[in-house]
Amino acid sequence: MKIKINISNKSTVIETEEGLSLKKILERKEPSLLDKYAVAWCDEKLIDFHTPVREEGEYFLLSLNDERSMKAMWHTTSHIMAQAVKRLYKVNLAIGPAIKDGFYYDIDTQTPFTDEDLNKISKEMKKIIESNYPIEYESITKKNAKEIFADNKFKLELIQEIEDEQVSIYKQGGFIDLCKGPHLLSTGKVSAFKLLSVAGSYWRGDEHRESLQRIYGISYSNKESLNEYLYRYEEAKKRDHRKLGRELDLFNIYEDVGAGLVVWHPKGATIREVIEEFWKKEHIKRGYEIIRTPHIAKSKLWKISGHYDYYLENMYTFKVDNEEYVLKPMNCPYHILVYNSDIRSYRDLPIRYAELGTVYRNERSGVLHGMLRVRGFTMDDGHIFCREDQVTDEIGKVLDFAFDMIKTFGYKDFEVHLSVRDPEHKEDYAGNDKEWEKAEGALIETLNERNIEYERKEGEAVFYGPKIDIKIKDALGREWQGPTIQFDFNLPGRFKMKYIGEDGNEHPVYMIHRALLGSLERFVGGLIEHYNGNFPLWLAPTQIRVLTVTDKGNEFAKEMYEKLKMNGFRCELDLKNAKLSKKIRDSEIQKIPYIFIIGAKEVESETISLRHHLEGDIGSFSIKEVLTHIKGELNREVTYI
Repeated sequence: MKIKINISNKSTVIETEEGLSLKKILERKEPSLLDKYAVAWCDEKLIDFHTPVREEGEYFLLSLNDERSMKAMWHTTSHIMAQAVKRLYKVNLAIGPAIKDGFYYDIDTQTPFTDEDLNKISKEMKKIIESNYPIEYESITKKNAKEIFADNKFKLELIQEIEDEQVSIYKQGGFIDLCKGPHLLSTGKVSAFKLLSVAGSYWRGDEHRESLQRIYGISYSNKESLNEYLYRYEEAKKRDHRKLGRELDLFNIYEDVGAGLVVWHPKGATIREVIEEFWKKEHIKRGYEIIRTPHIAKSKLWKISGHYDYYLENMYTFKVDNEEYVLKPMNCPYHILVYNSDIRSYRDLPIRYAELGTVYRNERSGVLHGMLRVRGFTMDDGHIFCREDQVTDEIGKVLDFAFDMIKTFGYKDFEVHLSVRDPEHKEDYAGNDKEWEKAEGALIETLNERNIEYERKEGEAVFYGPKIDIKIKDALGREWQGPTIQFDFNLPGRFKMKYIGEDGNEHPVYMIHRALLGSLERFVGGLIEHYNGNFPLWLAPTQIRVLTVTDKGNEFAKEMYEKLKMNGFRCELDLKNAKLSKKIRDSEIQKIPYIFIIGAKEVESETISLRHHLEGDIGSFSIKEVLTHIKGELNREVTYI
C-alpha cells in the first residue's frame, strides 16, 4: 500500500506494507523524525505513532507544539498520573480520558485524596517522566484482556461492552492500561504538568453507581505554555459564577429545593428581568408573536412528538386523575399546536412564535454544575413556520438577529459550525435527500452571503435536521454554547402540519427551531464569568449607589436618590453612620458601576462627586451633567434604552 507523509507541507509517497505503525515506517525513512514530531493527522483524526496503519491516505506529522497534538499529550499524562497513583496507593483505576482542557482519571479509593496526596503523586509522576519509559501499543484478545484486568471490575465492564474480539492496551514501565489512545512515544515527552484539583464523581456518571475520586490535571511540552494556562485557570476560578453568585447575592441552589433548581435572588432576578425585557422588545420588533405555554401536558402529546419514546429517561412523569402527565422538556409541541389551531394560508406565512418557556429535564446529579447544567431552566425558544421559498430569507434574518443579540451582550469572538448528516448513514435521519439538500443549501447560502467562515461538521446534525451552531468566546477565550438554528423534518410530519397554497392544495410546512440565548440560567452564568461580575451599566442589578460622607448630606442624598429612581435608574441609598472608605469599599465589593458621593461641599454646590467602579474617581459634576453622562453610556451599550 502507498501512503503520503506530509512534513511542513511537503508530501513524500512511501510504499509500505499494511499494518505497520507510523513509528516503524518513520524509523525506516528517517529516525530523527520521531524526535521532531509527536503524532500524525489524517482525515480529521489524530493518529499516534503506535497504532497500525491500515488505510492509504496523507498523514500530516505534528509537533508537540501543535494544538492538535494536545489530546495525545494529555492522554499520556493521564496514564503517567495513573501509574504514579498505583505505585503509591492500593486503588482501582476506572477511566482517564483527555478532555477539552487537560485530563482526568477516575479512581476507586476508600480515602479521599488531599492536597498532600496530590503533591506526593506529582513527585512520583516526575520520576516516571524522568525515567522516559517507552510507550508501547498492543492489540490483544478480549480473553487475554480479562485476565490482565481480572481484579478491576471497571475495566472488565468496559471490555465486556467492546464489540470487537480484539482490544488495545498501552504499556509503560510495567504499567498497563486498557486504552484506545492516542499516546506519545514515551513518558519523557511530557515536559511540564500540574495536578489541578480533586472532585467526587460516579462511575459512568450514574449517581446510583460507585462513588469515585476524580483528579484533574493539565500538561504541556514547555513551562511557558503551562504557566499561561495556569494564569487563565486561576482567573477562571476567580470568575466562577457559583462563587460570584454568592458574593454578589445573585442566586442560590438550596438543598431543600433540590439539586439543579436555581432560586434567583432579587439582584439576579433583576438581571434576568432586564434581559427578558430586551429579548421581548427585540422579538416583537422582528415580527415574532410571544406565546405562553403550560409547564405540564398529557403524555399523549409527547408520544405524538416522539419524545416519549426517545427521551423518556430525561423526562419527569406523574399521574393526575389516573392519567399520565409530563413536566415539559421542550416547548416545540405547544408551538405546533398553536399553529395547527387554525387553517393557514400561504399568505399567513411565515409565522414566528417565541417564548421564554421553562422546561425540566432529569439530568444526572453528577453532571449538574451551578447555573450551567441544571434540571429546571427557561429556554429562549422560537419557531418559524414557513414556505419552501421563504427558507433562505428566514435563515438570514435569524442569523442577523443572533449576531445582534450576542454582540449586544458583549461577545465579540465566535466560531460557527455547520452540522450536517453523516453521508454514510442517511438512514439515521428524518427527511429525504431533497429536504436535506434544500436545508443545508439554505444554511450555506446564508453563511456565504454574509462572508461568515464556518466549520463543516459531518455527522453532528440532530436526527431531525441540519443546524448552525454559534460558539461564543468569553473574556478568557473559553467557548460557550451560543445561538443555534435548526431545521426540523420530523415534527411537521408527526403533527401533520400543512398550509393551503396558492393552488388551493395542502403543502408541507418548513419548521425552523432557533434559540438565541439558549437557557437563561446558563446564559447568565456565562455572563457572570465573562464580565467577572462587573456587569455593564444596562445589566447591572444596582447601577448607582448614593452615599453620604456625614449626616449633613442626608437630605440632598435622598433627593438625588428619588431623582434617579424617577429617571428609571436602579439605585440604592447608603446613609449608614460609617466611614466613607468603608462605604466605598462595600460598594466596590458589590461591583456597583457608579457611586455618587455627597458631602458638605456637594450639598453647598449642588454637585455630585462621581466614582466609577473600574475607573476610580472621575470628578464633580452637576446633576444634569451626571444624568446626561450616564444616559449616554446606556444608549451606547444597548439601542432600545
